[in-house]
Amino acid sequence: MDAALLAAAVPARPGERVLEAGCGVGGVLTQIAVRRPGVLMTGVERDAVPAGLAGENAALNGLSERMEAINADIARGFAALARPRFDWTISNPPFFDDEAALRAPAAAKRGAWIADDGLGVWVKFLTEGVKDGGRIVVIHRADRLADLLALLGEKCGSFAIRPVQPYADQPAKRVLVQAIRSGKAPLRLLPALVLHDRSGAKHAPEAEAILRGEAALEW
Repeated sequence: MDAALLAAAVPARPGERVLEAGCGVGGVLTQIAVRRPGVLMTGVERDAVPAGLAGENAALNGLSERMEAINADIARGFAALARPRFDWTISNPPFFDDEAALRAPAAAKRGAWIADDGLGVWVKFLTEGVKDGGRIVVIHRADRLADLLALLGEKCGSFAIRPVQPYADQPAKRVLVQAIRSGKAPLRLLPALVLHDRSGAKHAPEAEAILRGEAALEW
């Protein structure tokens, strides 16, 4: 779900370059590629196995000319990639900094849940990797919104925030945040995306259209 929502929230244009921190097997980048023909995508993943699978997924889907995966650790910083800055940097960072905050995840999933170096390292990589005027998009836990804004606010502005609620009468559990490097516009709080209604359908109509790739999350 988080990967699908992140992919739907990146309205990149043909010729623009997108960098994903922590790309895993390439699920987000593959979805963006289908949604946005002509967009060029790079993923960074510190685990060699999923990084290799991301490359294989690109090849299997005929995307190798537009999508690459680099086996590297974001903790080394963006400069270690020796690449020019991107038009977009995006991420679904690990949700927790402290292993004591949750039941210990399976060893194979630890990297997806625990940010060893803290959320600040992820935000630093994203802000270093994007051009002035470029956009950062992150999906994260709603209760980390204040932390995200504080970290991104060191170099970015023009925030747009979209809460993601399980039901219309329940608090948001996720937030999608867009920031612009060197942006100065006022913060915008957008209408929430509500995932479910009480009709008995798996998803509310708007959410279902987004998950099927028939609609996008606009900023």
